[in-house]
Amino acid sequence: MLAQRLPLAALMLLILAACAQDKGSTLSAPEAYAQAQAGTLTLVDIRHADEWRQTGVVPGALRVDMTETQGETGFARQVDAALNGNKNTPIGLLSLAGNRGANAQRVLREAGFTHVYNIKEGMLGSGAGPGWIARGLPMQACPDC
Repeated sequence: MLAQRLPLAALMLLILAACAQDKGSTLSAPEAYAQAQAGTLTLVDIRHADEWRQTGVVPGALRVDMTETQGETGFARQVDAALNGNKNTPIGLLSLAGNRGANAQRVLREAGFTHVYNIKEGMLGSGAGPGWIARGLPMQACPDC
């Protein structure tokens, strides 16, 4: 009887360990907007320049096109420079639908940034929510993008 329970117990431990792994901190678009307005979060829009032109950008958000940074190390360097070397600055990553944000979050954490949040619903929405634009959160045209 104990031998039958042992594999089940091991399976349960594996499931619990997998669930406990940090998949990355996330914020909804309204949470990110409120924190940015309060001055406690820096928004970083990591979409492509053509996406910025198509939809506009969030007023005050830093724009760092991940594809124009010479790889992951270059991306982390650009974000670091934009934040004056303060890797403890809380960052909210905006991407189209949250997928690039998850990758960028991993890259920045590996580079030593301590408070990195993925806005998982992104600009256009995903399974995590309707998205920044559909929620009617502030946007502005980006003619210089």
